[in-house]
Amino acid sequence: MTSTTLFYIIIAIIIIDFVVDKILDALNAKHYNDPIPEELSDVYDQEDYQKSQRYKATNYKFGLITSTFSIVLTLTFLGLDGFEFVDTIARSYSDNTIVIALIFFGIIMLGSDILNTPFSYYQTFVIEERFGFNKTTKATFIFDKLKGLLMMAIVGGGILALIIWFYDVTGTYFWLYAWALVAVFSIFTNMFYARLIVPLFNKQTPLEEGELRDKISGYANSVGFNLDKIFVIDGSKRSTKANAYFSGFGSEKRVTLYDTLVNDLEDDEIVAVLAHEVGHYKKKHIIFNLIASLLLTGLTLFILSIFISNPLLSHALGVEIASFHVGLIAFGLLYSPISELTGFVMNHYSRKFEYQADDYAKNTYNSEPLVSSLKKLSKNSLSNLTPHPAYVWVHYSHPTLLERIRNLRK
Repeated sequence: MTSTTLFYIIIAIIIIDFVVDKILDALNAKHYNDPIPEELSDVYDQEDYQKSQRYKATNYKFGLITSTFSIVLTLTFLGLDGFEFVDTIARSYSDNTIVIALIFFGIIMLGSDILNTPFSYYQTFVIEERFGFNKTTKATFIFDKLKGLLMMAIVGGGILALIIWFYDVTGTYFWLYAWALVAVFSIFTNMFYARLIVPLFNKQTPLEEGELRDKISGYANSVGFNLDKIFVIDGSKRSTKANAYFSGFGSEKRVTLYDTLVNDLEDDEIVAVLAHEVGHYKKKHIIFNLIASLLLTGLTLFILSIFISNPLLSHALGVEIASFHVGLIAFGLLYSPISELTGFVMNHYSRKFEYQADDYAKNTYNSEPLVSSLKKLSKNSLSNLTPHPAYVWVHYSHPTLLERIRNLRK
């Protein structure tokens, strides 16, 4: 195989992925005006339903613009040997492979962020604002961007530097050391996410003593689930949308409630939502997802180790000097169909796990408060109640609202 052939394979993968994604979006958009199923007739009144349709249509059209811009930019960059240009700049500053790679990825990531920021700004301050969701100030938006870039530079750059160092020292066996590094990092972030990462962006305060805390603690004790760390996060500083999640394990296990969730739901509904999350823990879904993620990472790194030394990868992107960092880009583009396939499989298991967690909440608490909470959350986020089945199969990590309610009421 020549580098030219490999280049055209990469182009074909990018275009096919784009076309398939747009077909799915179009199929999904055709269902926006479907009548609401009887079981969900109380989610929206006519005015809210019309608002939901406008929100979905607006996001669909905006998604077409952003994705078209992205693919045109990507194909133009590839066609004009953009990676060769960036690689030449990086090499003008250093001869060290690690430094060159960090500069290379730094330029690409920063350039990508600069180009995408106007779209992100429009999404936040025009679309989300128009439909009453946005609470983000321009200062918060800017600081979020800066903090995100800084974290990417420190954490992402550090991991990349270590992986390249492993490659320089051990050759094709680097994947074992890289896998161990990723495993340690994943476990560490799962353990300390709420303590180390969340405070950089949000304020967390312990849930005050009172009826809600007593109900949550009472339920947790009734199912033998030790839970003494219950926090409320100021999600309302960015959006009116609500959420709740568990994080950490062992002594770092905690539940975090968005303040919007606390304000939007009744106490019994909040407990039902948490019963669902407890179900994920009790059914070992957290451990399964972590192990599956690590196994998939190991497989990907192993396959990468087989191909990364082949100069064809770099040459396919128009870069004359073969290198790990350019080969990594090419491999990522070629590997994307496999990533899509594993994504389908993981989404299938995720939807299955959601049913199991719902069943756990139904059997250990009550199904109706969970049903009413799901309806309220769907209404408050103007979610799509009638998505196309193919779109659900490819993109949804959760069953649809209708499917979950039917399961809860069986």
